Amino acid sequence: MSKLQEVFKNKSGNVLNVYCTAGYPHLESTLQIIDTLQKNGADIIELGMPYSDPLADGPVIQQSSLVALENGMTIATLFSQLKNLPSSTGDKEAAIILMGYMNPVLQYGFEKFCKDAAEVGVSGLILPDLPEYEYETEYGAIIKKCGLDFIFLVTPETSEERVRRLDLLSSGFLYAVSSSSTTGNEKDFNAVEKYLERLKSLNLKNPILVGFGIKDKETFNTACKYANGAIIGTAYIKALEGAANVEQATKKFLAGILK
Repeated sequence: MSKLQEVFKNKSGNVLNVYCTAGYPHLESTLQIIDTLQKNGADIIELGMPYSDPLADGPVIQQSSLVALENGMTIATLFSQLKNLPSSTGDKEAAIILMGYMNPVLQYGFEKFCKDAAEVGVSGLILPDLPEYEYETEYGAIIKKCGLDFIFLVTPETSEERVRRLDLLSSGFLYAVSSSSTTGNEKDFNAVEKYLERLKSLNLKNPILVGFGIKDKETFNTACKYANGAIIGTAYIKALEGAANVEQATKKFLAGILK
């Protein structure tokens, strides 16, 4: 059982996944951010691998990616940093997943990427531009061989048949995008609730985490009424922007969500 799967075995509701861009706000911020997030309530840490053309990301995360790239963050650098991540004990150790795009992963070498990710303690992958067909025919076997979970995304426009198909292919959890827009946009949460009710009624095999538009205690708690938890990204990146002390900014942000 992967660390990611253990998270949901031990905690069926109110699971908090926090997204942060690796190498932001500074190249050496990543390990400090991971450590502070897991010590202050994050169950899953979603590390964004910066890319110059992040299609699913809104302007805030796009800008954080550009800053991280300017700081010198690469996949190789990230893996080198994660090798030095101290092991936590007990329930304070969060599962780490990587979110990114296929172009830099293919440049790194897909099988080498999966192998190296597993070796540094990564539990799962989110690659929004990896198509279902290519996953089934080529890349899925490599991901599974390396013991990694793979998370597919569904939207309000995804048909029930396709939702069930992507649920079967996913492991770890299913990522329920709250709308078809990019991250960081304001959402009509009344409409989102109806969508989440529909997903909940399908009795899928994977836990469901809701992402896009989760920004505070209210939206987190609303999402958790209908799903196993939620993903917060843009709001956290905003909290880090210009912060004099990354650790203090992270503690304050999580306290606002969880307390």
